[in-house]
Parts: sequence; structure tokens; C-alpha cells
Amino acid sequence: MRIEGKSYKTIWFENNLVKIIDQTKLPHQFVIKDLKNVKDAIYAIKTMEVRGAPLIGATAAYGLVLSIIEKNDLSFLKKSSEELIASRPTAINLKWAVDRMMKKLTGVNDKDILKIALDEAKAIIEEDEKFCKNIGLNGLKIIEEISNKKKDTVNILTHCNAGWLATIDWGTATSPIYHAHQKGIKVHVWVDETRPRNQGANLTSYELNEEGISNTVITDNAGGILMQRGEVDMCIVGTDRTLSNGDVCNKIGTYLKALSAKDNNVPFYVALPSSTIDWSIKDHKQIPIEERNSKELSHVEGIDENNEIKKVRIYPQKSKSLNLAFDITPAKLVTGLITERGICEASEKGLKGLFK
Repeated sequence: MRIEGKSYKTIWFENNLVKIIDQTKLPHQFVIKDLKNVKDAIYAIKTMEVRGAPLIGATAAYGLVLSIIEKNDLSFLKKSSEELIASRPTAINLKWAVDRMMKKLTGVNDKDILKIALDEAKAIIEEDEKFCKNIGLNGLKIIEEISNKKKDTVNILTHCNAGWLATIDWGTATSPIYHAHQKGIKVHVWVDETRPRNQGANLTSYELNEEGISNTVITDNAGGILMQRGEVDMCIVGTDRTLSNGDVCNKIGTYLKALSAKDNNVPFYVALPSSTIDWSIKDHKQIPIEERNSKELSHVEGIDENNEIKKVRIYPQKSKSLNLAFDITPAKLVTGLITERGICEASEKGLKGLFK
């Protein structure tokens, strides 16, 4: 996708460095940052310079490449893999990518290991890009059906950022939107602000603007009344981990959107690549829900009249806060899962029908 008319991917390897778009600086500054070693990769994941389940997985894969460049030693590589997995606990793509890399690298000759690591990291990235494109083509059919019935602009509500900035390219929830726009279908996107990190306002609206797609930023709690008014035709969200029974773990606030959608008969879809499916956990209570620093709630960041980025406190100094980063949307509230292999019901039967 594009920024100021130029095409970018979210991550790439160049001259023994990993290049990323520092998403903590968006939308006010566009900064390409170098990751020089595995500690840089871990820091980028922890601080959300990179975020979004697929992109976190890709960064972890390249983190192991950087580990090998730094010190071609099996014990160091294993330590690096453990630290990468621990950097953010909820998104399953992180562990999936590290496990896939380590399986490929275990028992490999020292002189061949860097090439094999690079090839596998590149394969993970190319696979995700292909999957996200196919998610878009599959989800496009839903938007086309609504457009053909409505004969007017299709209004789509999304939550957080499941755009190309959260993947390698295309995005998950945004991929059907981008494909619809490219096909000439009129779409408008209601963009949840998504407190406390404001990924909707800062990232989703930003990338939609760059693609020339009509969008409106709304407060997280406005989705319900918009659905009551008939101003939302469908919801599409991403996911950080989806269980084999169809339960969806995604950015905090997703569950409330699903409840509103159910109450107002608005279709609620979840877009995901198969790397985000957790086949091992059967009970959503076993999913580790990340609790982030309370300062993300008590402080907000923005740009002042002098074009300087500033962070200010908005809570009373003595106030406590709880910053849970994710919630669970039960499968019964999900209309369907949009994957690279097609659309299925949110259930074990549905998923196994696509992924035998």
C-alpha cells in the first residue's frame, strides 16, 4: 500500500539490517527505523513500534535472523527465541513464527544457518502478504453483495488497526475494503478511535486517507448508536488469536462492538490468516491477556500548535487504572471468519472445513 503515493511494505531486510516503519511516530511523523540486533527487535515489539499479530510474527522471524548475524551460536539463538516469545503474550503469530523458524534452524550447519533463516523469514513474509490479499478477495464478495442490494455507499465499521500497517501489506480487516475501493465500489469506513493507543485514529484513518478512502473517526462508544440508526452495513475486525472453536481474541472493545452488532442485526465478520488460529487452546480463559502500562490510559500523546509531539496526563495523579489490551468475542456473536481459503462459520466444524 502507499504513503504519499509511494508503495511500502511494513518490514524488509537490507544490508544486514531489518527496516521497519516506526508506528509510534504515526500519523505525525513518518520514520523508517533500523533494527540492528535481536534486542532491537524485541524492543520494537514490546513498545509497539511494530504491532498487529502478523507483523509481530514477521518481526520475530527477522529477529532470529539478527540473532544469528550477531552471534552464530545455538544457545544464544534459543535464548533469543524465548525472549521474543515473551515480548508480547497474546498474539499467537509471534510464537507461531518463532516456532516455525526454530524448527527450520535446529540441527543446521553453522555455515548454512543464516541463509536458511533468511529464506524462511522471507517465506513467512511473502506468505502473509499472499494470505492477506486472498482475505481481501474473499471478503470483497460480502461487500459486493451489500452494494448490489443497497445501490449506495457501503458503510463499514472497524475496530483498532487491522490494516496493512498491522501486516506486511493489504491488512486483514481492511483488505476487503481496499479491494472494493479498487473495484470502484463506494465504501465509507467508521473508524473506532480505539483507546488507549488510538490505533484506529492514528493508523487506520491514516492509511485509509493515503488510499483515498472515505472514513470518519468515531469515539469507541459511538458504534452502538450508529448501528441503531442503520448507518452501519457490516463490521469487519481483525484478531490476535482465534481459537479452533471460533472464539476471537482481539483488541479491547471488540466484544462490545459484537454485542451491538448482534442486537441490531448487523453482520459481524472477523478477518484472519491461518497463522492466527490457535489449534491447541480450547477454552478462551487460557488465553494470556496482556495487561499494559497504566500510563497508556492516564496519558495521551498528540501534536501541539508548534508541530511538536507531546504527552500529557489526563487523570488525577492519585487515580488508578487497569489497562487490559484484549478481550474475547464468543463465536456465537461472529457472523463469519474471512480467511485466505474462504469464509466459514466461527466454529470448529467451519474452520476444519477449510483447514483439514
